[in-house]
This record gives sequence, C-alpha cells and structure tokens, in this order.
Amino acid sequence: MLKRFFLSERNIMVAILINAVIIFVMYFPSWKHHVWLESADHLLVMFFLIEAIVKLRTLGTKAYFSSSWNRFDFIIVMGSLPTLFVFLFPVLPDTSLLIVLRMFRLIRLIRFIQFVPHLNQVMEGLTRALQASVFVVLALVFLNFLLAIFTCHFYADMAPEFFGNPMVSAYSIFQLFTLEGWNEIVAIVTSRTDNDWMIGFTRLYFVIVIMLGGIFGLSLANAVFVDEMTMDNNQDLEEKIDGLHEEIAELRRLIEKSVSSDK
Repeated sequence: MLKRFFLSERNIMVAILINAVIIFVMYFPSWKHHVWLESADHLLVMFFLIEAIVKLRTLGTKAYFSSSWNRFDFIIVMGSLPTLFVFLFPVLPDTSLLIVLRMFRLIRLIRFIQFVPHLNQVMEGLTRALQASVFVVLALVFLNFLLAIFTCHFYADMAPEFFGNPMVSAYSIFQLFTLEGWNEIVAIVTSRTDNDWMIGFTRLYFVIVIMLGGIFGLSLANAVFVDEMTMDNNQDLEEKIDGLHEEIAELRRLIEKSVSSDK
C-alpha cells in the first residue's frame, strides 16, 4: 500500500504542486520564517526522499538511473537535503537558495505534454522553425548592432538615457523593433532641438529604423517560423494531391483501355 502510494504519479504531482505553493509563499517577507510552512517544507523534502528510496528498491539501481527523469529527481532531492540539516542545526550556513532547486521538480509536469495530439509533429515543426529562423535572427541582431552604433553617434548627447552608449542604444533600438514606446522615444528626442531640419531628419531616421527592424525584420522572422511550423500540413496536402493525380491517371488509363477494347 505504501509502495503504491509513493509510486503513484498523481500523488507525486500533487506533492510537487503543494511544494511549489509553499516555496512561493515562503518568499513573502512576512511568511519567510513561518514555523508551519518551514515544517511542511521539510516534510515534503522527506516525502521526495522516501519516493526516491522506494523507486530505487522497486526498480533497482540500474533501471532507476536509466531514466533521465529519475536522475533529475535524484539530483534535486540530494540538493534539497542540506535544508534539513540547517533546520536541525541552526548554526550551519544558510542554504535557503537550495530551496529553489526543488522548484525545478515542476519540470516533471512536462510529462503531461505526452498527451498532446500529434506531439511528434509539433516538436519536429518547432525544431525546423528554430533552425530556419537562426539566420533571420542573426541578421536582426547584426542590424540592431549596426543601428545602435549609428544612433549612438547621432543622438548620444541629445538623448543619453536612450542612446548614451552602444549597449543602451542597442536596447532602445530593440524597443523600436518591437514597436514598444517608439512614439515616446522619438517625441523626447525631437523635443530637445529647435532645428527644423534636425527634427525632420530625426523623424525620417527613426521611421527607417522601425520599418527595417520592426516591420520587415520581425515580420520576416515570424513568416519563416510559421511557414516551417505548418510545413507538415503542406506536406500532407501535397501527398494527398499527388495521390489524387495518380488515381486520376490510373482512371484515365482504364478508360482509354476500355475504349480501345470496345473498338
């Protein structure tokens, strides 16, 4: 009965969620050293330790460690044990950071993804999309780098909070690419000069920046990504069309053969 309890995937998932909620609450200053929360946290450490021991005894060492999920769980459990020693021996150094390690057990919830229909096709499409998008992303990074330097050269003195150095400028250019606050940035820059020619040049310059990165660049990256993700559907349609062509060709041959035999 006890073995079945600790081997139940549902019970383990419930324990993981409860542990995550307790850890979340414990990071509020007013609840950080709450006795009941700390006790529950340590009990859950023991629960996961017993779970690992039960699985080791049931599956055997070789079978247990052959699973990447079990190896992951074992590392997390071992990393969490020092918190128990701190609880028993308060003079030891603080290991509160190790509590965060148990949050990684939430990654086990990824197991539920296996119930997603056509998961293999989704993962294959995602892999293709990421690979196809690499060159587009690199091109956008280079464009961001180039425009950051140009903009820093022109507007470092006029708007140092946005373009004071290449790193700050690169971040501001990225904001413009995402169309986040583009109007406010341009308005602030143009408000710091009375030269009509400079105001016109500034507006034109930032329009070009937004068009290159925010509209064409990101739209291209999105188009490539979506196209690769939907390639499986296109392949299915192409296979169906090819099969239809073959059936039509076969039907035509049968009709021609029937006509020639009647003659």
